[in-house]
This record gives sequence, structure tokens and C-alpha cells, in this order.
Amino acid sequence: MTHRIDYVKQAPDLFKRFVDFGNHLKNSSIETAIVDLVDIRASQMNGCGFCLDMHVKQATLHGERPLRLHHVAIWRESTLFSPRERAALAWTEALTHLPPHGVPDAVYEQVRTELSEREIVDLSYVIMVINAWNRINVGFRSVPGSLDKPYGLDKAELA
Repeated sequence: MTHRIDYVKQAPDLFKRFVDFGNHLKNSSIETAIVDLVDIRASQMNGCGFCLDMHVKQATLHGERPLRLHHVAIWRESTLFSPRERAALAWTEALTHLPPHGVPDAVYEQVRTELSEREIVDLSYVIMVINAWNRINVGFRSVPGSLDKPYGLDKAELA
């Protein structure tokens, strides 16, 4: 795979502002473990190898268990996720691939049962950000693992 355009170099101010927006979400009401799962699941769904690689490494650095990382793609069948995590993953899928008639009431009720209104809003912003990163990295064919050293992801020792 060959990287198409260096979007950071072409629009450094926009990149910085978007990174700042994403970093602001680190102080949201959604715990890091769920953000990691959301980032991984959306990246899987969107076929973003760059982001999937990055977020698996970040989750590893955050202490996530390897088997849970392998089970993100099959979270519905897996017994390794809590009801709160399942609700977040269902909301992630619904907002990543919007159904033709909107988010089903059952998915909304699932997330509403497990998260507060503020948490649902924060989670929605987390999902919006990862979907935007997926789109730019897929569009410009960012190479998985190419920024491991500058981002400190080499410390995950998954190369």
C-alpha cells in the first residue's frame, strides 16, 4: 500500500484542531477501555488498517487483554464484554453504518439503559471522531504502523 497524500503536511492547522478536539474527548465521561473498544470496532467496520493497528496497540498499552481484542469483531457472541461495553459497541455500529431508517429503538434503549444522557452524547462524539479519522486514513491510504515510533506505539511490542 502506498500513502497517497500527507494530509498533515497539506493542512497542518486543520489537523492540529482536529487532534485537539479528539484529545478533549479524553476528559469525557467515557472510560478509556470503552473508547479503545469503540475505536477498534469502528475501524474494523470501516476497513481502516492504519487506525485498527494504532488502536489495538493503544489498547494493549492501556492494559487490555489480548483475547478481548480478538473478540471485538465478534462481541455479540463473546462472553468477555459487560452490558455497558455491549451497549457502547451496539451504539458504535449503529452510528458507524447508519441504518436507512435511523438508529433502531432497541439499540437506543440498550445504550440508554447502560449510559447516562451525558455519556451517550460523549460516546457519540467519540464515535464521530474515530469515523472521521477512519475516512481520512482510508482515503489517503495511511500505512499501518508507519507512525508507531513517533506515537509511542512501539512500546506495545506488537511489531
